Amino acid sequence: MTRSPTPADVTEGAVTSEIAGFIYLEARLADEARYDEWEALWADDATYWVPRHEGADPDKEVSYILDNRRRLASRIAQLKTGVRHAQTPPSSMRRLITNLEILDDDDVTVNVGSNFVLFEHRYTTTTWAGRYFHQIRREESGLRLVQKTVLLVNAADAIPTMAFLI
Repeated sequence: MTRSPTPADVTEGAVTSEIAGFIYLEARLADEARYDEWEALWADDATYWVPRHEGADPDKEVSYILDNRRRLASRIAQLKTGVRHAQTPPSSMRRLITNLEILDDDDVTVNVGSNFVLFEHRYTTTTWAGRYFHQIRREESGLRLVQKTVLLVNAADAIPTMAFLI
């Protein structure tokens, strides 16, 4: 028999307003195509990963996106040209992020899981949904995003072109 969570269980994994604010800021900057500000949130050793399924091994399996910091900068440069065919005209986006929870916190790095729904509109509206995993590092200069993993609900199916920042 499973016991009901106690108040101590709920507050133990509570996300601080600083961490939640950072995740919400990252989402808003992506939604508003504020690419320079969005890119400034990332650490130099960052990874941006959208696997085809949960538990995937990026060294052995194809991913939808697997960008290191250099490739991420290249992706952003393409988006900023305004002539990327798959984003002409650019998509309008808004995302909702919910169920934020601390998965691990060692006082330097915090791992946060959350659920999201993203509405992308470009001629028609596409709904993307899934789970985010943010790894955030506390640095002297502030919080930096070390890894963002996006598990799409429909990742095992054929998906539309993803030429934006999910």
